[in-house]
Amino acid sequence: QVQLVESGGGLVQAGGSSSLSCTTSESIFGGSTMGWYRQAPGKQRELVATITNNGIRKDADSVKGRFTITKDNSKTTDTVNLHMSDLKPEDTAVYYCYLRSVYHGSTYWGQGTQVTVSS
Repeated sequence: QVQLVESGGGLVQAGGSSSLSCTTSESIFGGSTMGWYRQAPGKQRELVATITNNGIRKDADSVKGRFTITKDNSKTTDTVNLHMSDLKPEDTAVYYCYLRSVYHGSTYWGQGTQVTVSS
């Protein structure tokens, strides 16, 4: 069972920056698409950004130009990073790391990390 270990997040002022990182517990055979979703209180979980094994990115309109997703593939682990800038109070949410295995099609989720943007 693949585990996703998230780090980063916390409290940041509006207009500031923060970064999230997520690393797999093992290498992913055949590669993976990884990314981030978020869920604010009382709202559904929504896509933030994803990146394929070939580096193709997909960003939510609400974060375009402010958030940057990158992915590092090593022999032992895969890591996805999300650099967030010009943060807004509406970016406040629990951010979840996401992985979909290319070969198996299985999906995995991280435990979630809180990002709070104060105005």
